[in-house]
Amino acid sequence: MNGKPPLAATTASARYSGAQTPSEGQRPSQSEDREDWWSFAKFVLKVVLAVLVFRTFLFAPFTIPSESMLPGLWKGDYLVAAKWPYGYSDVSMPFQAPLVPGRILADLPERGDVVIFKHPIDGTDYIKRAIGLPGDTVALRGGRVVLNGELLEQEVVREFDLPLSANTQCVRGGLEMQTAAGMVCRYRMARETLPSGRSYHVLDFGLTPQDDFGPVVVPRDRLFVMGDNRDNSQDSRFDAAPGGGVGLVPTDRLVGRASMVLWSTDGGAEWIKPWTWFTAARWDRIGEGL
Repeated sequence: MNGKPPLAATTASARYSGAQTPSEGQRPSQSEDREDWWSFAKFVLKVVLAVLVFRTFLFAPFTIPSESMLPGLWKGDYLVAAKWPYGYSDVSMPFQAPLVPGRILADLPERGDVVIFKHPIDGTDYIKRAIGLPGDTVALRGGRVVLNGELLEQEVVREFDLPLSANTQCVRGGLEMQTAAGMVCRYRMARETLPSGRSYHVLDFGLTPQDDFGPVVVPRDRLFVMGDNRDNSQDSRFDAAPGGGVGLVPTDRLVGRASMVLWSTDGGAEWIKPWTWFTAARWDRIGEGL
């Protein structure tokens, strides 16, 4: 005998030692396949749930469709609004789903907040600055706000240059001119200060009919709101009308408080030219707080 085990013994030994061919060892079982798919499905479900909670109760995205909030917000800005500061109602839910009875955790804005609300008649999203709260008396004299009998301080600080683009044009009150940065529309900018000391920038194009208004007493559950671009804003100085003024805004139409600019574009991007998505971006506006 040569000392080697018989062939049959060698085969049997391999069979019962658990040895597998490479292809058998690499092929997952059906149960493992099902477990992998189930793990992936649970991951997707968690992501969808997190996004739904985030979108429903915390933040919501909005776009700026006009120049009524210049100089702080530009047409083409994409911003995020915090939803919890003023409470929740059906208008603050995605697609206005009737998930909330009435309005819960309700609270009023502070004077000077940039608020997002549904138009009292047509339901369109509007964004304005809260100037008068329930019980306040608001008037305008020569374009200056008179709040509870006190003329708000307004100081001309400097000129505001708005770059001209597909999203921004030069309108009455502005001066179109060439600068080192390109063509701009130059406006007179002032800083308005509330009695609390809170301040923000506004634009004024000179005397217009709406520069003299009121006085009006803001009723309970109403707000007096204005655009920062004072002569280019359909706000509480105008009666509520579809696509127009908003009148005194019911507090139950509040959606949230504008918080930060997430993205901004000058309107020059084209879908079929992906590189323009970046060249049209206003990079210096991204992350701008409100």
